[in-house]
Amino acid sequence: MTQPTDVKRVAVLGAGTIGASWAGWFLSRGMTVDVWDPRPEAADYVRRYVAEAWPAMSRLGMAADASPNAWHFHTAPEAAVAAADFVQENAPERLPVKRDLFARIDKALRPDAILASSTSGLIMSEMQDGFESAPRFAVGHPFNPPHLIPLVEVVGGRQTAAETIAWCIDFYRHIGKKPIHIRKEAAGHLANRLQAALWREAVSAVVTGLASVEDVDTAISAGPGLRWAAMGPHMTFHLGGGEGGMDHMLQQFRPVFESWWATMSTPTLSDENCRQIIEGVRAEAQGRSIAELSAERDAILLPLLELVARRG
Repeated sequence: MTQPTDVKRVAVLGAGTIGASWAGWFLSRGMTVDVWDPRPEAADYVRRYVAEAWPAMSRLGMAADASPNAWHFHTAPEAAVAAADFVQENAPERLPVKRDLFARIDKALRPDAILASSTSGLIMSEMQDGFESAPRFAVGHPFNPPHLIPLVEVVGGRQTAAETIAWCIDFYRHIGKKPIHIRKEAAGHLANRLQAALWREAVSAVVTGLASVEDVDTAISAGPGLRWAAMGPHMTFHLGGGEGGMDHMLQQFRPVFESWWATMSTPTLSDENCRQIIEGVRAEAQGRSIAELSAERDAILLPLLELVARRG
């Protein structure tokens, strides 16, 4: 098995938003990238995406030999993975589609190659079942866009070897990511479940008339979201306990949180509730396109990521 620090060639299967972003990041690390996607327009999309993302990745630091042109497009996934040390799979989020792809590449993979799936919520045990290469399959779930957001969730399935998990953690760390090991399988892994829990209350706040969509978003982006960029919820509340830390925080606020939790409910995404959310988002966007909003997001993220990198 190639050592994580020695990986030179990576295959990217599926070149939509996630796959193209991954391709850009691997290129910025000085790797050669083999790309496959069944869409005829995918090669042009990857070329444009990498070109547009390259300045941001340059700000975040690149390998000395990084080139935006060190990639090859393949018309068959078997050809894309044939020489790869590592494969990042980004096929559509449907189990039959993933399994059909795995069936095609199972015998084409190098016997020491590792495959990680970008799946945002599927269960690896179900994805890998029955394949010869299953011990070398794991989830490597990034957050969008992977070329900017450092988090990668690594999850093994029932057949995943412990060595594969350790290898993925080391590899993602080596290429500048912040990998975390999710220790058991759950739909949505961890970060998406946390997002879903917060959004459940955000939707509830809107549909019950507690706050507007824009005010809900401001409540996070101008409040706890700023703290969460530095520390997660547990450490944030540890600081909230003052000199007594989490011990004091729980002693003082445990009944309060339990009383708040008791008032929370799960809203339905009915047509009416969806309409209310959609209208609220449109009002908050004020006519800005997705591209314009993405540019605004990235303009904030880049200095923040640079600051975090400088602090180690």
